Amino acid sequence: MLTKLIFNNVKKIIPRISQTELIALRSGTVSLDRNIFRGKLEIPEKTDNKPKFNPIINHNIKELLEEWGNQQQIYPSNNFDDILKFISKNKLFSLIIDNKWGGNYLSVEQLSSSLTKISSVNPALGVTVMVPNSLGPAELLETYGTEEQKKTYLPGLASGEFVPCFGLTGPNNGSDALGSIDTGRVVETNGKKYVKLAINKRYITLAPIANLIGLAFNLEDPDNLLNGKSGITVALLERGTCGLIQESYHNPLDVGFPNGTLKGELTIPIEQVIGGEDNVGEGWKMLMECLAAGRGVCLPATANACSKVSTLGIWHYINNRKQFNIPLIKMEAIQNKFCDMVYNTWLIQSSISLTNNLLDSGEKPAVISAIMKQQTTERAREVLNHAMDIHAGSAICLGENNFLNKFYKSAPIGITVEGSNTLTKNLIIFGQGLNKSHPYIFNVFQSIQDNDIATFRVNLRKIVNDSIEFYLKSFFSDEDVSKIGNLSHYDFYKLNIEKQINKFAILSNFVALLGGKIKSNQTISGLMADYLSNLYLANSVIYYTETENKEEYVAAYCLSRLITENTSIINEIIYNYPDDSSILSFFINRLKSQQLNRDYSLNRELIAVLDNECEVMETIKEDIILDNALINLENLTIMKNSKLENTKEYKILYDKVISVGEYSIDN
Repeated sequence: MLTKLIFNNVKKIIPRISQTELIALRSGTVSLDRNIFRGKLEIPEKTDNKPKFNPIINHNIKELLEEWGNQQQIYPSNNFDDILKFISKNKLFSLIIDNKWGGNYLSVEQLSSSLTKISSVNPALGVTVMVPNSLGPAELLETYGTEEQKKTYLPGLASGEFVPCFGLTGPNNGSDALGSIDTGRVVETNGKKYVKLAINKRYITLAPIANLIGLAFNLEDPDNLLNGKSGITVALLERGTCGLIQESYHNPLDVGFPNGTLKGELTIPIEQVIGGEDNVGEGWKMLMECLAAGRGVCLPATANACSKVSTLGIWHYINNRKQFNIPLIKMEAIQNKFCDMVYNTWLIQSSISLTNNLLDSGEKPAVISAIMKQQTTERAREVLNHAMDIHAGSAICLGENNFLNKFYKSAPIGITVEGSNTLTKNLIIFGQGLNKSHPYIFNVFQSIQDNDIATFRVNLRKIVNDSIEFYLKSFFSDEDVSKIGNLSHYDFYKLNIEKQINKFAILSNFVALLGGKIKSNQTISGLMADYLSNLYLANSVIYYTETENKEEYVAAYCLSRLITENTSIINEIIYNYPDDSSILSFFINRLKSQQLNRDYSLNRELIAVLDNECEVMETIKEDIILDNALINLENLTIMKNSKLENTKEYKILYDKVISVGEYSIDN
């Protein structure tokens, strides 16, 4: 009787979930995100299941950057055709295509490393190579295409004969990918089925130069020609298809990569649907399965390049640049900004290492991909902003020594594309995570949909039991960093992360009681997303430290800062929890954390570690290629460390490094 009463009450508050949301929840996999919702810290082993890396790819990347790395505006340009021919000829568009189709298939780790290298020198080239290896139709074809489609298109995509793009976004569907998406309908002519479709796509990377286009649209079947099959559908068409218009491009902040529009009124044979007629209406599932994982790789790789180059360059700059007769590195204000840069850069590279490992092990974690997209691009922007402040006048004037400008222009693009970070943080990370990653919530939802009280009872009991266990554990979650005892700093912070994971699990169950209000209470959802994301980043730091044998002091520094951030987030969640029940408020308020203040003495210690251990900066240097500005800065530091600071050669190079671009005035 009591269960029936609870069942009916939950039925009233449970959020409505659309068909597209259901598909998203059923697509992909869960991984460490589920462990966090279970209140557990479990670090995976490093997978060795990777294809052998072809060193020719590194050689081709090196040649590409030597030839065109200094040309930041690659499109439109007079030599873009030559750039495109080089990329195609050297199969840099084929890094996710199986070798049997002529591709140069890489593991996720290898792909990420390759994209980071290219982007570290030239973000426009990075985007151009990135898109076919993420958002192009190659993975959709390999996973869902008919044999005929695979034979027709995959060898051409691998060789560069076909240059792909993917058209999803339009004027009325941006971050809401399926908002007012283009709509087509099935028609029959002379016994053959076609899709009649009007499209208006924008923000499509590579659209101006693509000759193989993947299209997503809503397909209707008003005449029941497909026995009522309808919904989001994905099809392929080639450049020159009757009615297809590719005649305009966008200019995203002068970054200089091809981006533009796809328009026109089209008639497409039903056979051009990826996977054929059987896959009509399966497009959203296909996109969720294939493309969601991609955004956990490619945009983080570009963020990694930006943060690593910025941090490495500024490290050498502050060690040599003098103001008030002392090097900038001796100024505490500069130290604080630089420590923030190291902190965020370390989090980015650590999370990339863990995420790549999960993907290489066969996972397709949609929630983690969303965390990676939002967190890495936001944290890279923070790194970049500090770098711009420190590099100061040299950063705001164009010239050969400005190594930040190319990233500064690109940063807002990463924040915006593939779902804006505002949407991703406030609606997707925790909202989808609660329904998908929580071990029992989706089962509760499904039992209500099916009117299955028995299943509802089982999962409700598990939630209640876990909640009691988590709640009791939370009283032993003292995060006071002064009580280290016999543990090392690293082990102590690791233990406190474990306690914060437990607290996240119980808070998630309390927030779940809000039901459908979670969608409208985006403040709570966003705060829970920050908490979940920080816990994933903490898992990443631990994984990176223990599997890659990385510096424990930097790991401890990062964990301590994440713990401090989380205590504030926890208290904000509790303070803003919208509940009028005095009983529930009593239990939630008991979860408040002791407020931790930022300990800036840790910054001074970190600077000392960086001064004495080159291993940390060598790690940050991994996977980036130095351009002339960075090489000159590094050479300055080498000379300084070799006690050549007062030589003529040092002074000449120093004067060159601090100079900015000067341009003749036209009279």
